[in-house]
Parts: sequence; C-alpha cells; structure tokens
Amino acid sequence: MKSGRQRRAEIMSRRNAKRAANLVKNKYLKGVSVANQYGRQHGSVPVNPANLSPNNSYGIPEFVKRGFYADLPFTCKQCGTPQIWTAQQQHWWYELAKGDVWTIAVLCRPCRIKESERKALARKIHLEGLLRKRQLSNNNLSQEIIANKQLMMQL
Repeated sequence: MKSGRQRRAEIMSRRNAKRAANLVKNKYLKGVSVANQYGRQHGSVPVNPANLSPNNSYGIPEFVKRGFYADLPFTCKQCGTPQIWTAQQQHWWYELAKGDVWTIAVLCRPCRIKESERKALARKIHLEGLLRKRQLSNNNLSQEIIANKQLMMQL
C-alpha cells in the first residue's frame, strides 16, 4: 500500500510528462524552427521549452521563438550601470529556477547582494521584535499568575 506522498509523487511525475509532451505539440515549438533564421551566436545556450515553467499567456517569448538564449544588455535600476544578462544566467533562471518567462534581469549582482542583505537585516530586526514582544507578554503573564496566587493565599 502506498502512502499519500508516494501517490502524489507518481501523479506529479505523470502530469509533468504529460505537460512536456503537450509542450512539444504546443505553440512553443512552432516558433523554434525560426532559430535557423536568426543563426546561433557564440556563447548562446539552446532553449528546452519542456523545462520552462507553465504560464497562461497566449504569447511566445522571443527566446523561445529564437530557440536559444542570447546575452541581453540591461541597465541596473539602482546604480544605473550597464550590465549583460548572459545566456547561461537566463538558462538557469528560466529552466532550472523555473522563473517566469516574461521576467528579465533588472539589478546587477552587487545591487542584488545589497538588497538581499537589507532584507535579511530587516527580517532579523522584525524577528527580534517579535521575540521581545513574546518575552514581555510571558513575563507579564507570569507576574499576573504570581500576583493571583498571592491573592489566593491571603484569602
């Protein structure tokens, strides 16, 4: 007899296989034949549409039409320096991390690191505040219990 977790894993593997088969039949691969018109560039990485995260869009991303990821220039939103989002980074984001196919890079690596440090510090401060609040409420509660016991003893 299988556990619920094992059954769910089997169902998910069947669903993923079915999705991959449907993607091959679907609109994503219709545009891949256009890749020959563009010509693959040096350093480009081929797209595997079956590994992309599912989305509910009728459009086809440009990199899927091309059939490969190409280096994309962008300007960092925070510091304003021009950067390049490499094909390998795009491959990781779209196919391995299952990022949305309509998102692109907007922050350079140093700004992403600063942002993650800022968020970590804010999270730490927030959790310390919650801990202090809990300790204060526990101290107040224990003081009330002691006061009630003393009152009961006096009666």
